[in-house]
Amino acid sequence: MHLISRKVLREFWERHPDSKEPLLPWCKIIECTDYRNFAELRATFPSADIVGDFIVFNIGGSKYRLITAVHFNRSKIYIRHLLTHSDYDRGVWKI
Repeated sequence: MHLISRKVLREFWERHPDSKEPLLPWCKIIECTDYRNFAELRATFPSADIVGDFIVFNIGGSKYRLITAVHFNRSKIYIRHLLTHSDYDRGVWKI
């Protein structure tokens, strides 16, 4: 899948250095796999959930939430938000 935009991830792990270790393997798996649907994606990432129009990944043992828009038909995954668990729980990203 084509990941858009990796820059968001880099900026996040610069602020939260411990997020880099779990984010790098996530990126590698996403970029090396062409998922056709949510079921295939969830087979690789069992903690992924659909929340509204987004797919949310738990990163770093649920310490972080990666909110994405996945277009399976175009093999693209867009990073919408990357938040700490507490920021995610506040729900500001839903607005």
